Amino acid sequence: QPCWREYLTTRIEQNMVVNCTCPISECRAQPTTAFIYSIVSSEEIIAKYEKALLRRYVECCSNLTWCTNPQGCDQILLKDGLGYGAACSKCSWISCFNCNFPEAHYPASCSHMSRMTCAKCNHGFCWRCLKPWRPNHKDYYNCSAMVSKAAWQEKRFQDYNERCTFHHHAREFAISLRNSISSIRGMPKIRNLTFVLDACKVLEQARKVLAYSCVYSYYNQDTESMDIVEQQTESLELLTNAL
Repeated sequence: QPCWREYLTTRIEQNMVVNCTCPISECRAQPTTAFIYSIVSSEEIIAKYEKALLRRYVECCSNLTWCTNPQGCDQILLKDGLGYGAACSKCSWISCFNCNFPEAHYPASCSHMSRMTCAKCNHGFCWRCLKPWRPNHKDYYNCSAMVSKAAWQEKRFQDYNERCTFHHHAREFAISLRNSISSIRGMPKIRNLTFVLDACKVLEQARKVLAYSCVYSYYNQDTESMDIVEQQTESLELLTNAL
């Protein structure tokens, strides 16, 4: 029993307990949960074991995922319906179910968020697998393209990137403004500020959409529907600035 306890404790601490087998090399039997509970007595180690089981369960379920809030959140999200994003009931962060980008990025697609282009040779590749778009990814850019075209693409990328960065910063300002207003709601002689808080929330959402609209427009510049999209984006930006 002491040998088993040391073996299982080590496996749990190394996050290798889920698939661990009997320490005898020719035996492929896996220890059951009941067996582990009967051997390991440390509450801290058992807690780590239960977390490992939970992580494995979430990874195996296609309709479950962890909240991707970069500030940290241990909430599990359930995919409901056909939407790409899900709002966390604990922290309200909206995560994307279909890719590893840390937040929902509508109207930009998941492929837009994983695509990178070399500013020097215009080579397109996926930042996750580092492989070229061709043949497994869409829209491959030929590295033998003319330098002038590459320079134009670089300038175009910089323009959209600056716009996207601006809207992200403006979104952070809206969040900071909402937090500041929330902190003074409880002060005496302050009227109800609910409408101001709602305006800040709308402002935050609009800046987020505008930021990812830059990504969408950059990768879909040549499509026929882009004139309408650009008009809608421009209208939204004007109204957002006014707000």
